[in-house]
Amino acid sequence: MSKKKKRSEKKGRKGKRGSAKRRIALFGALGLSAFLTAWGILGVWFVHHPRRWLATREDNWPGIITGPLYFFGNPLGDLTDALGLTGRDVVYTYDEEAPTGQTLFAGAPVRTSAPAPDDIVILDRGEFQVGWSPKLRHPVWVAYHVPAASRFDPGERPNFSRDSSADRAPLPGDYTKSGYDRGHMAPNFAIASRFGEAQQRATFLMSNIAPQSPSLNRGVWRDVEHRIAELWTARWGEIWVIVGCIPSPNHETLSGTNIDLPRKFYQIIVAQEGLDIRVQAVIFDQNVPWSAWPTRYLATIDEIEDLTGLDFLPDLPSFIQDPLEAELPTRLWPIRKSDIFKQIALRFL
Repeated sequence: MSKKKKRSEKKGRKGKRGSAKRRIALFGALGLSAFLTAWGILGVWFVHHPRRWLATREDNWPGIITGPLYFFGNPLGDLTDALGLTGRDVVYTYDEEAPTGQTLFAGAPVRTSAPAPDDIVILDRGEFQVGWSPKLRHPVWVAYHVPAASRFDPGERPNFSRDSSADRAPLPGDYTKSGYDRGHMAPNFAIASRFGEAQQRATFLMSNIAPQSPSLNRGVWRDVEHRIAELWTARWGEIWVIVGCIPSPNHETLSGTNIDLPRKFYQIIVAQEGLDIRVQAVIFDQNVPWSAWPTRYLATIDEIEDLTGLDFLPDLPSFIQDPLEAELPTRLWPIRKSDIFKQIALRFL
C-alpha cells in the first residue's frame, strides 16, 4: 500500500473519530439543556406554591430534590413573574378613584388587639406617617406613598438623629455594637427621590427606625423597597405602602437598651390602576437569609392583621376589603418588559 493511501486512510479514521466526538458532545449538550430546562420548569412550578405547602415539602422531601428546585425556580420564577408569564395577582374592582397624592390609602391602621401596643401615637411627617409607640421605642407601623415620577437626586445620606417630638425616642448611638441595623421604615431612597432633602432628613429621625438584622435590612427588605421605587411605580403608577414591626412575644430587647426587638417585619403594598385595586404583602423574620427571594414570603393581609392586632385599609367597605385581604397572590407584581434588566441588576448589584 502506498504511503499516500495510508495517510488518506489514517486521515479518514481521524475524521470519523472527530465526527463521533462532535456527535457525542452535541448529544451531551442537548441532554444537559433538556435536563436543566426540565428542572427549571419544575422549579418555577414548585416555588409558586404557598409558604405552608413549601414548608411541608421541605419537611418531607429530601434536600437533593428541594435544593435544585429552589435553585432553578427562584431566579427563573422571578423573571417569568416580572414578565407576567406566571403567577397571579390579587386584584379587585372598586367604585372610587385612587387617592392620588395622599399619604394613606383607605385610612391609617387601627389597633384592634394585642400584640399591637395601646400607646400608638401618629406622627405626621408630611409625605409619610409614623405609628409610634413610646413603650416599644420604635414604630409599630409607617405609611408612605411613592409617586411614579422621580424628581430629586437623593444625594448624600444624612446622619441619624433623635426625634425630640417622639416620646422616648432612642439616640442613634443606642444601636451601636448591638448587632442590628438602624432599619428605615419609610425608606430613604423612595422618599428622597420623590420629595427632596427635607423629607429625606425626616426618614433619618429615630422615630422612623426599628432594629433590623443586617441580612434583612440589606437584603430582601432593600430588594422590595427598590422594586417599589424603581420598578413597580414605573409600571403601575403611584404606590401606597404600610410597613411595620411585629413585637417579640417574650419582650426581648436590643442589647443594653429597653428598645423592643421585633421578631418579624411586614410590608403591605397597594396600587390602583383605573378602578382596579392591586395588593400584595410580605412577612419577613429577623433571621431571614441574605440571599432570600421576596416571593417566598408572600402573605395575606388577613395573616398580618392576625399577627399584629391591627386593621389595615379600614376605610374600604367590606365588600372590597374582605376579598382583598383574604386572597394570597402567587407572585410579586409584573414590571415593564423594558425594565427586566434593571430588575436583574437590582438583585445582584
